[in-house]
Amino acid sequence: MSEAKKPVLGGTAKSDYENYVRTDELLSLQKSPSEWEHRDELLFAVVHQSSELWLKLAISELTEATDYLKKNDIRGALRLFDRIAICMRQCHEALDMLEKMSPWDYQQVRRALGHGSGFDSPGFNGLRKGVPGLGKEFHRLLGEANIDLLTLYLNDRKYEDLYLLAEALTELDERIYLWRHRHYKVVERSIGAKVSGTQGTPVEILSKLNSFTFFPEIWDIRTTITNHALAEEAKKSAY
Repeated sequence: MSEAKKPVLGGTAKSDYENYVRTDELLSLQKSPSEWEHRDELLFAVVHQSSELWLKLAISELTEATDYLKKNDIRGALRLFDRIAICMRQCHEALDMLEKMSPWDYQQVRRALGHGSGFDSPGFNGLRKGVPGLGKEFHRLLGEANIDLLTLYLNDRKYEDLYLLAEALTELDERIYLWRHRHYKVVERSIGAKVSGTQGTPVEILSKLNSFTFFPEIWDIRTTITNHALAEEAKKSAY
């Protein structure tokens, strides 16, 4: 082995790439073929483990973004929102792989899950706890600017940083919504809609939960803007 290829980092792997990424530990986290109840357990584990890693990164970025907002550094926070959105896209797209299992194959994998449920996902629960903090800081900043949402959206150039922050929150909310909805459709396609999940929760309940958004007021402001525009047009027509 040439000197340039010899490991210099601590670890027992044969290369620094493996030592840094810790591939030995990472690739040992999945069951071996002798432990599978069904061959697609590897597929199922890789989808969910990789998603938890993307969610871990998303939570780390949104925590830092929240800290930036607490210091009134909107630009610093905005640099991180695109990263969070990409994390959510990765989780969303990974779900496509689960639909490559037939419904019957999914039932075989399901037997190995015990009472395992997406409701227990550390990443999902971390998002639920962390995202509202972004909204809290956004509304604090609005208050300090002495404006409401309608004023912000009608004067987006004047308050550009706050406007971009509002739209970044909307994008994040949408990405999380789409991921949750995609997850529901995967579950419905795999086991049906009129059955219960591994913890006894009816699948149809998941559909109702999909209507939740973190920032309903930022979605509702679109209706307010439309009504405002219609009122303005009505005034013009009256003259």
